[in-house]
Amino acid sequence: MSLLDYALIGGVLYGIFFSLVGIGLNLVFGVMRMINLAHGQFVMLGGFGAYVVSNALHLNPLFGVPLAVVGAFVIGWPLYYAVVPRLQRSRDPEMLSFILFFGIAQMIEAMVTLAFGADQRSLPGDALGSGNFVILGQSFPDSWGVTVLVSIVAIVGLYVYFARTRLGYATRAIMANREEARASGIDVDRVSAIAFVIGLALAGIAGVFVPYMLGSISPAIGESLTTTSFAVIIIGSLGNPLGTVVGGLVFGIGTMLMQTYYSSWSNLVPYALLVIIVLIRPSGLLGKAVRVA
Repeated sequence: MSLLDYALIGGVLYGIFFSLVGIGLNLVFGVMRMINLAHGQFVMLGGFGAYVVSNALHLNPLFGVPLAVVGAFVIGWPLYYAVVPRLQRSRDPEMLSFILFFGIAQMIEAMVTLAFGADQRSLPGDALGSGNFVILGQSFPDSWGVTVLVSIVAIVGLYVYFARTRLGYATRAIMANREEARASGIDVDRVSAIAFVIGLALAGIAGVFVPYMLGSISPAIGESLTTTSFAVIIIGSLGNPLGTVVGGLVFGIGTMLMQTYYSSWSNLVPYALLVIIVLIRPSGLLGKAVRVA
């Protein structure tokens, strides 16, 4: 029974982390109705930012969190205005966004490979604590506890942004209907740019903890992180950022159960869950049913 307890509790912790990994992708889609295929690469950049902080600057990897926020603004703000308004004026913005962000993903991966090489990199195991913490009799590394705590703070911060700020209200209005929001006087481009930066910042923050939750970071990990993020947000509800938390918990528990009992099949979890949820509830667990006729 203790093995099952470990898998369930560990799955919740793992799921909270992957909620943070996917929530930025869902935010960007909800606001702009564009799929950021470079999302996993931005998560990967956060991981390498923490690696630089730790190995080059000899600071605690947690300093990678503010670095990820600053980097998201420096990269995300000009990137939004350089490409997104032009994409949205095109005849087929969804397809063009696929192509564009796929190219951006390949560029990021190539540049990181040139800078750091293709090898996997890790962070000091004791940087986030060298001991363990106990939940209901089950022991987990301190690094998992720090990761989950930061993830919860980031997710709650996003909820407060949506529920308690004027920019959050405007963001929700754009997610509901972009053209009506524009007609009501909302500066759609400015609010969307802020949401884009927040989405990249959340991705970068998640990347700081990837070496601790997944064992290492490498330039090639971006593709799998994007795939997993897709699975998480579709399980919860595509276009509903806070629904990502539900998707992350389902994914985390499913993955830990498979790693505990059938480890050789654990890589199939995101795809299997994705297929099952889409077949049973195409709009996601928290999505609203759409009336076709």
